Formats: sequence, structure tokens, C-alpha cells
Amino acid sequence: MSEKRIKVLTISDHPLSPSGVGTQTKYIIEALLKSDKFDIISLGGAIQHPDHKPQITEEWQERWKIFPVDGYGSQDIVRSIIRNERPDILYFMTDPRFYGWLWEIEAEIRSLIPMVYYHVWDNYPYPKYNQKFYESNDFIATISKVTSDIVQNVAPDVKELYVPHAVDSEFFKPLPTEQVSNFREVFDKEHGTKGKFLFFWNNRNARRKQSGSLLFWFKDFLDEVGHDKASLIMHTNPVDPYGQDLNAIIKELNINKGQVLFSTQKVGMDKLAMFYNLADCTVNISDAEGFGLATLESLSCGTPIIVNMTGGLQEQVTDGKSWFGIGLDPDSKAVIGSLDVPYIHEDRLNGKRVSSAFRDMYMADQEYRDALGRAGREHVINNYSFEVFEKTWVDLMQQIHEEEGSWETRKHSNYRLLEVA
Repeated sequence: MSEKRIKVLTISDHPLSPSGVGTQTKYIIEALLKSDKFDIISLGGAIQHPDHKPQITEEWQERWKIFPVDGYGSQDIVRSIIRNERPDILYFMTDPRFYGWLWEIEAEIRSLIPMVYYHVWDNYPYPKYNQKFYESNDFIATISKVTSDIVQNVAPDVKELYVPHAVDSEFFKPLPTEQVSNFREVFDKEHGTKGKFLFFWNNRNARRKQSGSLLFWFKDFLDEVGHDKASLIMHTNPVDPYGQDLNAIIKELNINKGQVLFSTQKVGMDKLAMFYNLADCTVNISDAEGFGLATLESLSCGTPIIVNMTGGLQEQVTDGKSWFGIGLDPDSKAVIGSLDVPYIHEDRLNGKRVSSAFRDMYMADQEYRDALGRAGREHVINNYSFEVFEKTWVDLMQQIHEEEGSWETRKHSNYRLLEVA
């Protein structure tokens, strides 16, 4: 390639980690690299690193350099990378709580390169306290329709574009029946689940994910239909310090005899796709969820979902006309907050309605669930196309570089001229 590539500095969860933020950032990075119009430098954070040595991938070599950092980095690290590597664009992702330190030096950064923020936000009311953060960026991409509406109303002068998460529907797809049946046979022998209805839950065991509540409400469902009729597979760490002791809960509830199964090992995407195919239904009842990648992956595999109608989950389970599972409207919207987030809604569910949704999905015939799954996959392909996602980010980054410039061609001013009467 004769034309000089655009260099992008990314800050996020480590892009090779399994988190939603890490995964989506990796998808964006790979799209930019494949276009042959970009090179990437990444600050990979939000995990514990065995060391902080710079990393490269076998496929991309020096075109993608990853610097492991604690947290999401520091002002001095960002200053050093910008001065030494001279990137043309700074991209960063997750919710604003983690980037106050970065926006403190936005005047320094934006005098040289544009700042592009991929924004994660869960809920209303409009967070007017975020306005100063939003206005400290050259461009904001938003992950959900809720987030898009929030940015447009809180900071209407900032350039914004709705760019929802995406999954590779050629990878997360319905697998051949024989392949799934063979996996199910082995799984049944190992776990005693032959003939059982299988629910799947793939989340971090964290407070907002409602993992403990899920177990209590799943027991209520089992008490009604029979403890030998269904199992809940939870792909998570049952003793995460940010969540609850799930082992203690299942012991207390006496559902530790195969009713709940923990998948605790990290698995590749091929095994994860098999779990979605194995399951009869995937569940996410978080009280706050920016998007919820697992349920989108499930729908892409043709498996229907049960979700709380919060954040990005609500746009997955329905397109406004058709449904691709069961969406539960919150029974209450508690206003919670902290020093960083003065107010935000938590969308809380009634446990009886959750256990009832389990029962409704369990009682539905296979033909109906299959129809939900097929429609759900079509919904993913039509509205969360991986190809559109990749093209959107390539076009967007090129457009930002052309319009905003960098270094010698930078078109940003750190001051405003006001007329004084």
C-alpha cells in the first residue's frame, strides 16, 4: 500500500479479553486492519496482567501493538504514547466513570488528534451530569438506541452515530443437528441432563446481573414444574468478588443436584456457539444493561431469549412488531446513584413474573421456539450485521480523519469566541 495508513490509538478492556467491551473493540480493530487503511496501537486494560511487556499478534505483527496497562492507563502513559507513536485518532470505549482522568487532559489531546468515544450507558433519566464528558469529544458512537437518544438530548451539538454491537452470524449460527445431538449426548452423560430443558446464562457474576435473584426465581420455577425437568447452565465464576457466592446459594436452596450447572472455564467462540445451540433458551435479567452481547449471540444461533426490557436488551428481543423471546417490562424503576453517577434507573423485575417466563418458555412447543429462534436470527442479520458494523467503523474513522485532521492538519480549536453585549 502506497498511501500512508491512519494510525489509531485504542483504550478499552484488553481487546483479546472475553468481555463485551474487549470483544467489540477487537472486532473494530480487526475491521480497520483488514481494510489496509489503518494501523493500531492499543492500551489493553481492565484485567490483571502477568507482565506489562508490549504484545503483538501473529497475524498482524507490528501493525497492531498492544500495551498492557493497569485500569485503563494514566495521563502520563497516554501522553507518552501520543508523543512517541503519533497516532491520528484516539478511540476509547466503556462508560464515563472510567475516563474522567482522560477528559481532564482533553485540551492537550484534542489540540493534536480527535477523540472518538464509543459510549456505553444503561438507562434514563437523561444524565445531564455527563454533558461535560460528552462535549469533550469530537465524535460519539453509541451502542444502543437508548444511549443514542441520551447523547442527542444531553449534548445535541456533539456529532453522534448509533453503531450497535454486532456478532459474526457466520460463526454464531445454528449448527448441524447431528453435531448438536452428539454434543448433547456427551453432555447428558456427564451431567445427568438427559431429557431436561436447558436454560443458559452467560454473564459475569456481578451485582447488576442479578445472578443470585436468578437462582431463587429458577428454584420457584422448578418447584412448580419439577426439579427433574430443567437445568440452568451458568457460564460464569460462581465466587466472583464483584458478585455473590453462587455455590452457597444453590446449597441453601437445595438445587445443587444438577438443577444448576456451572461452566467456569474460559472457552473459545466455537464452544460458546455450541452452548447456545445446546440451550433451549438464553436468559439475561440484569437490572441495567448497556447492550448484552450474550443474548445477541444466542439469537444469532437461533435460540430464543428471556430478558429484562432494559438498555440494549429491549431492542434485541423485539423489533417493535415481532418478538424473538420473552421481554419482561420492569415492575419498578428504582433511582439509585453514587458520587460519580448521581442518579440512574435500576429496572427491577418481580420474581414471580420471571419464574412465570421460565414456565412459559418451557411449556411452549418446540415448533414455536424454533420459529422464535429463526425470526431472532433474521433480526440479528438484518439489524446487527457484522459486515455493516465493520464497514461503518472503517468509513467512520476515515471520515473523522478527513474532517478533523491530526497533528499538522488538525482542525480543532481549544477556545470559543463569544460576543459580549
